[in-house]
Amino acid sequence: MMLTINPHNPQQRLIDRVVECLSKGGVIVYPTDTTYGMGCNIYNKKGIEKIYQIKQRDKRKPFSFICPDLATIAGYANVSNNAFKIMKRHLPGPYTFVLEATREVPELLVTKQRTVGVRMPDNNIALEIVRQLGHPLVTTSANVTQQQTFEDPSLIDDEFGSRLDMVVDGGKLSGEPSTVISLIDEEIEVLRHGCGDISWIK
Repeated sequence: MMLTINPHNPQQRLIDRVVECLSKGGVIVYPTDTTYGMGCNIYNKKGIEKIYQIKQRDKRKPFSFICPDLATIAGYANVSNNAFKIMKRHLPGPYTFVLEATREVPELLVTKQRTVGVRMPDNNIALEIVRQLGHPLVTTSANVTQQQTFEDPSLIDDEFGSRLDMVVDGGKLSGEPSTVISLIDEEIEVLRHGCGDISWIK
Protein backbone atom coordinates (compact mmCIF):
# COMPACT_ATOMS: atom_id res chain seq x y z
CA MET A 1 0.00 0.00 0.00
CA MET A 2 1.33 3.44 -0.96
CA LEU A 3 0.67 6.30 1.44
CA THR A 4 1.62 9.86 0.42
CA ILE A 5 2.60 12.16 3.31
CA ASN A 6 3.56 15.83 3.17
CA PRO A 7 7.33 15.94 3.85
CA HIS A 8 7.20 19.47 5.26
CA ASN A 9 4.10 19.15 7.43
CA PRO A 10 3.26 15.44 7.96
CA GLN A 11 -0.47 14.86 8.45
CA GLN A 12 -1.06 13.39 11.91
CA ARG A 13 -3.81 11.01 10.77
CA LEU A 14 -1.45 9.52 8.17
CA ILE A 15 1.43 9.21 10.64
CA ASP A 16 -1.03 7.38 12.91
CA ARG A 17 -1.72 4.88 10.13
CA VAL A 18 1.99 4.22 9.66
CA VAL A 19 2.52 3.75 13.39
CA GLU A 20 -0.45 1.39 13.59
CA CYS A 21 1.05 -0.68 10.78
CA LEU A 22 4.42 -0.84 12.56
CA SER A 23 2.80 -1.65 15.92
CA LYS A 24 1.12 -4.66 14.29
CA GLY A 25 4.46 -6.00 13.08
CA GLY A 26 4.52 -4.36 9.66
CA VAL A 27 7.56 -3.80 7.45
CA ILE A 28 7.56 -0.44 5.68
CA VAL A 29 9.57 1.79 3.37
CA TYR A 30 9.85 5.43 4.42
CA PRO A 31 11.83 8.57 3.52
CA THR A 32 14.94 9.78 5.33
CA ASP A 33 17.23 12.70 4.48
CA THR A 34 19.34 10.45 2.20
CA THR A 35 17.78 7.32 0.66
CA TYR A 36 14.45 5.63 1.26
CA GLY A 37 14.72 3.34 4.26
CA MET A 38 13.24 -0.09 4.79
CA GLY A 39 12.38 -0.84 8.37
CA CYS A 40 10.26 -2.08 11.24
CA ASN A 41 10.12 -1.75 15.02
CA ILE A 42 13.55 -2.85 16.36
CA TYR A 43 11.83 -5.37 18.67
CA ASN A 44 10.06 -7.04 15.73
CA LYS A 45 12.33 -10.06 15.17
CA LYS A 46 10.18 -11.49 12.36
CA GLY A 47 10.16 -8.11 10.66
CA ILE A 48 13.95 -7.81 10.84
CA GLU A 49 14.36 -11.32 9.42
CA LYS A 50 11.93 -10.44 6.61
CA ILE A 51 14.02 -7.37 5.73
CA TYR A 52 17.13 -9.56 5.54
CA GLN A 53 15.27 -11.82 3.10
CA ILE A 54 14.00 -8.96 0.94
CA LYS A 55 17.45 -7.36 0.74
CA GLN A 56 19.24 -10.71 0.36
CA ARG A 57 21.65 -9.46 2.99
CA ASP A 58 24.17 -11.41 5.06
CA LYS A 59 22.81 -11.76 8.61
CA ARG A 60 26.27 -11.14 9.98
CA LYS A 61 25.83 -7.50 8.92
CA PRO A 62 23.38 -5.84 11.33
CA PHE A 63 21.15 -2.93 10.39
CA SER A 64 21.28 0.55 11.89
CA PHE A 65 18.28 2.20 13.50
CA ILE A 66 16.64 5.60 13.82
CA CYS A 67 16.04 7.42 17.10
CA PRO A 68 13.98 10.60 17.49
CA ASP A 69 16.41 12.42 19.81
CA LEU A 70 19.75 12.22 21.63
CA ALA A 71 18.14 11.12 24.88
CA THR A 72 16.76 8.03 23.14
CA ILE A 73 20.12 7.30 21.50
CA ALA A 74 21.71 7.31 24.96
CA GLY A 75 19.37 4.48 25.98
CA TYR A 76 20.69 2.21 23.23
CA ALA A 77 24.32 3.31 22.96
CA ASN A 78 27.07 4.35 25.33
CA VAL A 79 27.51 8.03 24.57
CA SER A 80 30.61 9.80 25.91
CA ASN A 81 30.60 13.54 26.53
CA ASN A 82 32.62 14.10 23.36
CA ALA A 83 30.31 11.87 21.28
CA PHE A 84 27.30 13.74 22.66
CA LYS A 85 28.79 17.10 21.63
CA ILE A 86 29.52 15.83 18.12
CA MET A 87 26.04 14.38 17.63
CA LYS A 88 24.34 17.43 19.10
CA ARG A 89 26.19 19.58 16.56
CA HIS A 90 25.42 17.40 13.52
CA LEU A 91 22.04 15.79 14.21
CA PRO A 92 19.47 15.71 12.80
CA GLY A 93 21.53 15.11 9.67
CA PRO A 94 22.72 12.60 7.06
CA TYR A 95 25.06 10.69 9.36
CA THR A 96 25.11 7.22 10.91
CA PHE A 97 27.16 7.19 14.11
CA VAL A 98 28.70 3.93 15.33
CA LEU A 99 28.80 3.57 19.11
CA GLU A 100 29.06 0.84 21.75
CA ALA A 101 25.70 -0.88 22.22
CA THR A 102 23.84 -1.11 25.51
CA ARG A 103 21.97 -4.23 26.57
CA GLU A 104 18.75 -2.64 25.38
CA VAL A 105 19.63 -3.32 21.74
CA PRO A 106 18.24 -6.58 20.30
CA GLU A 107 21.00 -9.05 19.37
CA LEU A 108 20.02 -8.98 15.68
CA LEU A 109 21.14 -5.33 15.54
CA VAL A 110 24.48 -5.68 17.37
CA THR A 111 27.81 -6.38 15.67
CA LYS A 112 30.35 -8.90 16.96
CA GLN A 113 32.24 -5.93 18.37
CA ARG A 114 29.10 -5.00 20.38
CA THR A 115 28.57 -1.81 18.40
CA VAL A 116 25.49 -0.26 16.79
CA GLY A 117 24.81 2.30 14.09
CA VAL A 118 22.33 5.03 15.04
CA ARG A 119 20.67 7.71 12.91
CA MET A 120 18.59 10.81 13.49
CA PRO A 121 17.73 11.92 9.95
CA ASP A 122 16.72 15.45 9.05
CA ASN A 123 13.35 14.29 7.77
CA ASN A 124 10.06 15.28 9.39
CA ILE A 125 8.23 12.12 8.34
CA ALA A 126 10.84 9.69 9.67
CA LEU A 127 11.27 11.55 12.97
CA GLU A 128 7.52 11.88 13.52
CA ILE A 129 7.00 8.17 12.87
CA VAL A 130 9.65 7.14 15.37
CA ARG A 131 8.43 9.64 17.98
CA GLN A 132 4.90 8.33 17.78
CA LEU A 133 5.98 4.68 17.62
CA GLY A 134 7.83 4.92 20.93
CA HIS A 135 10.64 2.60 19.76
CA PRO A 136 13.55 3.02 17.36
CA LEU A 137 13.00 2.05 13.75
CA VAL A 138 15.27 -0.25 11.75
CA THR A 139 16.87 1.61 8.85
CA THR A 140 18.54 0.16 5.78
CA SER A 141 18.39 1.30 2.17
CA ALA A 142 15.30 0.09 0.31
CA ASN A 143 17.07 -2.04 -2.28
CA VAL A 144 18.60 -5.46 -2.79
CA THR A 145 22.13 -5.53 -1.34
CA GLN A 146 24.77 -4.26 -3.79
CA GLN A 147 22.11 -3.16 -6.27
CA GLN A 148 20.87 0.32 -7.19
CA THR A 149 18.97 2.46 -4.73
CA PHE A 150 15.71 4.07 -5.75
CA GLU A 151 15.03 7.80 -5.68
CA ASP A 152 11.35 7.40 -6.56
CA PRO A 153 9.06 5.61 -4.06
CA SER A 154 6.77 4.40 -6.86
CA LEU A 155 9.68 2.35 -8.22
CA ILE A 156 10.22 0.85 -4.77
CA ASP A 157 6.54 -0.05 -4.65
CA ASP A 158 6.84 -1.72 -8.06
CA GLU A 159 9.91 -3.68 -6.95
CA PHE A 160 9.00 -4.69 -3.40
CA GLY A 161 5.37 -3.67 -2.85
CA SER A 162 3.96 -7.19 -2.62
CA ARG A 163 6.44 -8.03 0.17
CA LEU A 164 5.93 -4.83 2.16
CA ASP A 165 3.06 -3.71 4.36
CA MET A 166 3.38 -0.04 3.38
CA VAL A 167 5.41 2.36 1.24
CA VAL A 168 5.40 5.91 2.58
CA ASP A 169 5.80 8.41 -0.26
CA GLY A 170 7.62 11.54 0.88
CA GLY A 171 8.78 12.67 -2.56
CA LYS A 172 11.91 11.92 -4.56
CA LEU A 173 15.19 11.67 -2.63
CA SER A 174 18.87 11.91 -3.57
CA GLY A 175 19.57 8.18 -3.42
CA GLU A 176 22.97 8.83 -1.80
CA PRO A 177 23.58 6.93 1.47
CA SER A 178 24.48 8.49 4.80
CA THR A 179 28.05 9.09 5.91
CA VAL A 180 29.03 6.50 8.53
CA ILE A 181 31.26 7.73 11.35
CA SER A 182 32.68 5.65 14.20
CA LEU A 183 32.95 7.35 17.59
CA ILE A 184 34.34 4.29 19.40
CA ASP A 185 37.08 4.90 22.01
CA GLU A 186 36.92 8.68 21.49
CA GLU A 187 38.33 8.26 17.98
CA ILE A 188 36.53 9.81 15.00
CA GLU A 189 36.80 7.55 11.96
CA VAL A 190 34.90 7.86 8.68
CA LEU A 191 33.81 4.34 7.68
CA ARG A 192 31.83 5.44 4.62
CA HIS A 193 31.70 8.85 2.97
CA GLY A 194 28.22 9.44 1.60
CA CYS A 195 25.81 12.32 1.94
CA GLY A 196 27.03 14.72 4.61
CA ASP A 197 29.90 17.16 5.05
CA ILE A 198 33.02 15.76 6.75
CA SER A 199 35.22 18.88 6.63
CA TRP A 200 34.71 19.25 10.39
CA ILE A 201 36.66 16.03 11.02
CA LYS A 202 40.32 16.76 11.66
